Amino acid sequence: MTDIADIMQTSAVIPVLVIDDAATALPLAQALVAGGLRVLEVTMRTPAAIDAIIEMKKVPGAIVGAGTVVNTDQFAAVMDAGAEFIVSPGLSDRLATPILESGVPFLPGIANAGDIMRGLDLGLTHFKFFPAEASGGLKALKALAAPFYQCKFCPTGGITEASAPEWLSFKPVLCVGGSWVTGGTMAEVEMKARAANALRG
Repeated sequence: MTDIADIMQTSAVIPVLVIDDAATALPLAQALVAGGLRVLEVTMRTPAAIDAIIEMKKVPGAIVGAGTVVNTDQFAAVMDAGAEFIVSPGLSDRLATPILESGVPFLPGIANAGDIMRGLDLGLTHFKFFPAEASGGLKALKALAAPFYQCKFCPTGGITEASAPEWLSFKPVLCVGGSWVTGGTMAEVEMKARAANALRG
């Protein structure tokens, strides 16, 4: 995978993973991939995140990236761990510049027109709409997408299994980010992953 557009179109849902114990990372990744969700976003919210990325990359077919990357130190650390794409909650030149120079697929967060314009200036057209529900939901994204017709989005934040189909029915939305697929036993996770992967129809 060399392109963020390809990654975003691999699965209807990108699991947003908060890993507290790296020992759980491998079986969780195996269950998600078995259910058809190959793109895995490990958020940099816990001390176990780096080890979790390393463990998840052992799963054949998994495309493992780092989420909640907010500074260049974190970027360097996740690249050393082998992250295959980078997701950030916002967009700053200081973080975006080294990521873009590295060539690794990058999905920065945006919440308004100014964010999108900054991204376009950097040559970006694919964005994470975050926090999706708190920023006005699908109505807000439709309003933003109209003038920025060339852009594609992955809404994340407050999206549920029930609301995901409506988001995915909006053409500029290539996928959604969600955490609802991760609870329960590994058999339950695989079942939730299969259901999530079928949401694109």
